[in-house]
Amino acid sequence: MEVRRCGRTSTQVRSIEVDAPSPLPLRGRRAAATGRGAAYADGMGRRTELRDFLRSRRARLSPEDVGLPGAGRRRTPGLRREEVAVLAGVGVSWYTWLEQGRDITVSPQVLDAVARALRLNHDERAYLYVLAGCNPPLPAPEDGTPIGDELRRLLDAWSPRPAYVLDRHWGIVAVNEPARTVFGLTDDDHNCLVSFFTSPAYRSSFAHWEAAAPGVVAQFRADAARYPDDPEFARLAADLCRASAEFAELWRRHEVRSATQGIKAIRHSEEGLLVLEYTSLPLPNHPGHRLVLHNPRPSTGTAEKLERLAGSVVVPHP
Repeated sequence: MEVRRCGRTSTQVRSIEVDAPSPLPLRGRRAAATGRGAAYADGMGRRTELRDFLRSRRARLSPEDVGLPGAGRRRTPGLRREEVAVLAGVGVSWYTWLEQGRDITVSPQVLDAVARALRLNHDERAYLYVLAGCNPPLPAPEDGTPIGDELRRLLDAWSPRPAYVLDRHWGIVAVNEPARTVFGLTDDDHNCLVSFFTSPAYRSSFAHWEAAAPGVVAQFRADAARYPDDPEFARLAADLCRASAEFAELWRRHEVRSATQGIKAIRHSEEGLLVLEYTSLPLPNHPGHRLVLHNPRPSTGTAEKLERLAGSVVVPHP
C-alpha cells in the first residue's frame, strides 16, 4: 500500500499466501466499492478545494501588489501562474500541478514560499497546509503581550470558581481572586511550575503533592518538546534542578504526559479539602497561552465551600 507523508512518499509491500478467495457477494462488493469511493471522493474534494483556493488567492493580486511591472489590461484578473512560480522560486510546471490538485510531493519549505508569494495571512497559510496534506506549523508564541479586557472579564465572571491564564513556560499571566484564595497565590508567585516545587505555601495546598509531581514534570517536558528552539524551557529546567532535588530526580526520568483535563485535591486552611476538576483550553489569539478553568467536583461539598470563600474575600478596587 502507498503511505503518503508531507515531503515524501514511500511504498510498503506485503506478501501473504492465501487461498483464492471466492467472489464477494453483491452486497459486499458494493460496501467495498463504497469505502474506496468515499476515500477517493475525500481526496478529490480536498484537491478541488486546493485548486479553487489557490486560484482565488492568485486572482486577488495584481502584478503591482507584488512588485512586478504592470502588464496592461488582462483577460482574467490577478497574477498568472508563471508569475506566482517566479515569486515562490519553484518551477512553473510544479506550481501548475499544485494548483491543478495533482497528486504531487510537497514540502513545508515550498508551501511557505507559495504562501509568501500569494501574500497569505496566518489562517490562510495553515489552510494551505491542510489542503496539501501537511500539518500546519505552530503559530509563533507571544511574549509579553497583555491579554484583552474580554478575557479578564471572563476570569472575573468565572468566580467563585478558580481560573487563570498561563503562558507556554507556565508563567502566570492573569488570575482571578478565587484562584488566589484557593491556591494561596501571592504577588511573589510568577510561575506555576516554579511555585509548585519551591514555594512551601503553594506546595502545601496540594493534598496529594507527591502523587501529582511526576505528572506535572511530565507535562512540562511535553510542552517543551513543542518548542524545540526555545531556550527558556532548558533554562527553567536547569534552574529547578539546582533548586529542587525532587524536580531534578523527576526530570531525569524523561517521562512525558499531555493532559488537558484532570482533578486537583486542594487543602485549604479554612474550608478543608476542595476537590476541583480542571480543563485547560488553548487561546488561539494568544499562541502558547492557555486558559485553565476549575469546577467543583460534584458530591464533594466543594461548590458550597467556594461560595463561602467568595463571600469572605474583599476584592480591592483599583
